[in-house]
Amino acid sequence: MTGRFAPAAPLARLSLAKRTPLYDWHVAHGARMVEFAGWDMPIQYASIVEEHQTVRTAAGIFEISHMGRLWFEGANSLDLIQRIYTNNAATMKEGQARYGLICNEHGGILDDVLVYRWADGFGMVVNASNREKIVDWIAKHQGGTRVQDTTTQTFMVAVQGPRAVALCNGLVPAEVDKLPYYHGCRTSYRGMRCTVSRTGYTGEDGLEFMVSAEQAGSLWEELLKRGAKPCGLGARDTLRLEAGMPLYGHELTEDIDPFQAGLGWAVKMDKGDFIGREALARRRQDKSLRQRVGLELEGKRLAREGASVIKEGKVVGAVTSGTYAPTLAKAFAMAYVDRACVAPGTGCEVDVRGKPAAARVVPLPFYRRTK
Repeated sequence: MTGRFAPAAPLARLSLAKRTPLYDWHVAHGARMVEFAGWDMPIQYASIVEEHQTVRTAAGIFEISHMGRLWFEGANSLDLIQRIYTNNAATMKEGQARYGLICNEHGGILDDVLVYRWADGFGMVVNASNREKIVDWIAKHQGGTRVQDTTTQTFMVAVQGPRAVALCNGLVPAEVDKLPYYHGCRTSYRGMRCTVSRTGYTGEDGLEFMVSAEQAGSLWEELLKRGAKPCGLGARDTLRLEAGMPLYGHELTEDIDPFQAGLGWAVKMDKGDFIGREALARRRQDKSLRQRVGLELEGKRLAREGASVIKEGKVVGAVTSGTYAPTLAKAFAMAYVDRACVAPGTGCEVDVRGKPAAARVVPLPFYRRTK
């Protein structure tokens, strides 16, 4: 997921933003709409805290059709994926989903993506604001692989929360409750192709469905009838932050490499050559590069993006995201700090609107579900 939320565009400019299949439904049901990564998206229906707690305790649904959906097929599809992707797609089993990064030649992160392996090709979900950039990047290295951008022809919905999987049983012929984490299957919904995976971006169990755009309304309404509550991108942001998940444009940029971001587990240096590998080998050894950490602030003052992290009067880092965590009733932030300050328990201060707020480094994630 990428970027924060811009104010709603003036009426004269609304046509510039793209609209998802459920745009009219969101407006009709009172959602607060904002322009997000070039799309008109719902930030909230009721309150962000209420929607956040719904996902932590029951089941919420998010329309995420703004995310880019790409399809790779042909004899060279695996070679292309391996070339542009830091993780190892060759070891994936059919139906498996795997997180990874796409880096430039300098090791900077172009995007964080989810790759799906199927018998006849690969799927990839990319961040909304990076879709055109990634499509162009792939075209430079495409060779004979056929790559199709299916974003505007399809609908994507995330059902998240401790009751999410049970709520979806019987929705499609496949037994979705038996899907392992980060695995999916191709099935059908009301006679048309449907892809479902046990994935998400909230720190909770859940499923993500991809169907044709024309089935958006029927699938959404059926999920509502089964007891899921609509949630906006505001809650999705606070949920992912509690779960310590990076957000493109904040924790991840073209100036940050996966090792700095704490995502070295998604980089397989031994799989063979890939774009950025040589640079990453150098950067991995560079002790001057800052590292991503979690911060817990004293009190309820919130650290915002760009706020300085200070230790003993010296600026040692900068905040990338911050929020008040509804589940934990504390203020947290993620930041990049000097390597001398990454140990859990390290005390520091955060400059909150010109005034110091006491903080300490804590392990990520801030929240971890127990089952």
